[in-house]
Amino acid sequence: MNLPVLVGDRIKALRKAKGWTQEQLAEFASLHYSYIGGVERGDRNIPLETLEKIIAAFQVPPMELFRIELQADELSQARRAAIDEHLTMISNRTLKEIETLNKINKDILAAIDLK
Repeated sequence: MNLPVLVGDRIKALRKAKGWTQEQLAEFASLHYSYIGGVERGDRNIPLETLEKIIAAFQVPPMELFRIELQADELSQARRAAIDEHLTMISNRTLKEIETLNKINKDILAAIDLK
């Protein structure tokens, strides 16, 4: 296991789920875009302070950065990408908006389950 590569891959997946370029992530995290490239490739051994900046930019819980699936098949990877996209879509919403979205999702899932 190569943790810098795995974390770099995870950062790249979250960045793509947001629809951001490396430059955009770098701007939101107050880092240089070439530094983000090195992090995503696993070339850099980044300090916790930098991880904190990246997590803050994504506006996700810290554990999301380490939600790494080893040896995931294509279906698992696609499922994780869809969940990441959903998480990043709602991450900067207010609590009231998230509660509303949760209710809507529950209603939709209940309707699907009745089929």
